[in-house]
Amino acid sequence: MKTVFDKYIQVCPKTGKVKRINLPGVWYKILFPLAGLAALLWILIRVVPKPSRAEYPCVKAATPVASGFLVYLFAMAASALGYWKTRKRVFVVTYLVLFLAVFYGFRSFTSLNTDADLLLPNSIHVANAPIGEGKGIFPGRVVWVYDPNATNENCKANSVGHAWWMAENNDQTVIDRMVGKAIQSLTGQSTDADAWTAIFQYHNNTRGKGSVGYKAGEKFFIKINNVSGWGGNFSTKDLSVVANNSYGISETSPQMVLSVLRQLVNVVGVAQSDIYVGDPMRNTYKHCYDMWHNEFPDVHYMSHDNFAALGREKITASTTAKIFYSDKGAVLRENVWDAFRPGGAAVYSDYVYTVFEDAEYLINLPMLKGHKRAGITMFAKNHFGSQTRGDASHLHNGLVDPQETPNKPGVSRTEYGMYRVQVDLMGHKLLGRKSLVYLLDALWAADQEISYPKKFTIPPFNTDWMSSVFASLDPVAIESVGYDFLRSEFTASRNIGDGAGTYPQKPAADDYLHQAADTTLWAAGIQYDPDNTGQHLQSLGTHEHWNNLADKQYSRDLGLNTGIELVRLLNNTDVAREAALASGYTLSQNYPNPFNFSTQISYSVPGFSRVTIKVYDITGREVATLEDGERSAGTYMVSFNAGQLASGVYYYKLTANDFTSTKRFTLLK
Repeated sequence: MKTVFDKYIQVCPKTGKVKRINLPGVWYKILFPLAGLAALLWILIRVVPKPSRAEYPCVKAATPVASGFLVYLFAMAASALGYWKTRKRVFVVTYLVLFLAVFYGFRSFTSLNTDADLLLPNSIHVANAPIGEGKGIFPGRVVWVYDPNATNENCKANSVGHAWWMAENNDQTVIDRMVGKAIQSLTGQSTDADAWTAIFQYHNNTRGKGSVGYKAGEKFFIKINNVSGWGGNFSTKDLSVVANNSYGISETSPQMVLSVLRQLVNVVGVAQSDIYVGDPMRNTYKHCYDMWHNEFPDVHYMSHDNFAALGREKITASTTAKIFYSDKGAVLRENVWDAFRPGGAAVYSDYVYTVFEDAEYLINLPMLKGHKRAGITMFAKNHFGSQTRGDASHLHNGLVDPQETPNKPGVSRTEYGMYRVQVDLMGHKLLGRKSLVYLLDALWAADQEISYPKKFTIPPFNTDWMSSVFASLDPVAIESVGYDFLRSEFTASRNIGDGAGTYPQKPAADDYLHQAADTTLWAAGIQYDPDNTGQHLQSLGTHEHWNNLADKQYSRDLGLNTGIELVRLLNNTDVAREAALASGYTLSQNYPNPFNFSTQISYSVPGFSRVTIKVYDITGREVATLEDGERSAGTYMVSFNAGQLASGVYYYKLTANDFTSTKRFTLLK
């Protein structure tokens, strides 16, 4: 079957999608009726005894061929009847209908994995229910820097000659400032140099090296996401981007890499020759190389293939460094693409590249995107390109939608508590555990991994590019925040005519984050041990979902000593300025707390303000409004009678002009 498939069907080497059907000469005239009859008999044998089998991938694949065959039979019958009545040769109608039927059948066959399948039901996400252990100098802290001036609002992302990555669409000065603000806020320091010192000391301490800083001579690898750089998308003469259907795919911004290089060389003091940059499975594009090499000519710019004449260094596969997958051959299979290539031999391990061994520190720089098979892709999924095989199809079974056939019984893995390969990647000593700091590029975020950037309609973006940078020392927390943004944006109701899919809605897309955070949620029979040392992973970080889209607050934002804290630097607003703006506004803890039926809440405003105080339950649902009006400067007291509410935890939120504050209280009856 595989031999026939390879002979007559051409597929894309990256996506595994069918690109062209090669009809076998004159044989197609008898091939179609035979294939149609076989498909029809297969459906009758499989579906009639058990109708639920109509959803099976094999039946779905056979349906268009069988349908075309029935149309063909109908046309034959109609032509015979017409000839019998008119005695004229109208068989030409048969061949016309046959052509249409074949076209329809193969068109349906090659469209099995289109966006039409992807209007998926939302997973249930409980707000503010943190799990796991927060990591970082400030545990669970994620910094979000948003500045719309970083990108060109009027950019047409995949316009040839004016693509999103070009200088005309990015303000490097703004992006540099965003990165600096992110690391300062992450560490609580006031300078970039002090921030890096704190980052190195924290990271080295987690690796058992003690609270020490960077030492001269230590090497760095900046792992980027260059997903579009497969054969046919670049010129072999100079590695420039080819203007084809893949032009404009969203991937790590060259400006983001340049900012990190400037930080390492100019602030930390790392020698250029100790820095390596690239995506091991891809070749570094000309526009990236020119930008980086112009300022940092002694950095090592890596490529998968031999382009030494163009200044690239060929990446080397290790013969010793391995990752051992914790399913131990039970889940992962070679060559998993679709229903016709569901997988071969079991997979137990992989080699990685020597650069991961040689580097003392890794900086993983992914672009925030949805994903057709994983639902979402950030730091963990970016390591699919860190192993040395020709592609990553052998890892697909570790995702929620291995064959891009959502909600298909026996194929989709959209239940919580299943083996997730991302956990192994996050916990491996050369990959996730070497990551110095987590910097998430969200300047040009997208709905899926091989799509061009998409504008975000949710606030504060309001149909503009995301123009954001995220930073954290907690690998689980930062992916949890990224996931909340993606799932809130790419919904079935979103409709701005840009063709975006709803991939982040795939059920259990965050299952790997559950398991990375909490060892009690691991899949049955799985003990994550990617280094094969016999020592299983512990909690890699904390995971939860924000309270609601409008407020985007996590548990630590609500005054709790657990879960995620999201620090917002919107429009690059300085933290001190935000504090000055907030001074004079206060929201006091209610008294008594816990309370039975009634409690008092005090607040103050420094001047004339529009004030609202609302109460929410633990799911984020509004249950009461205590204040809604204008107030002059002063201190006020309001009473809350909760006689109609059930016992439990609630939150009350004060909004006064631009100031907001939320506190938690407990009702006990």
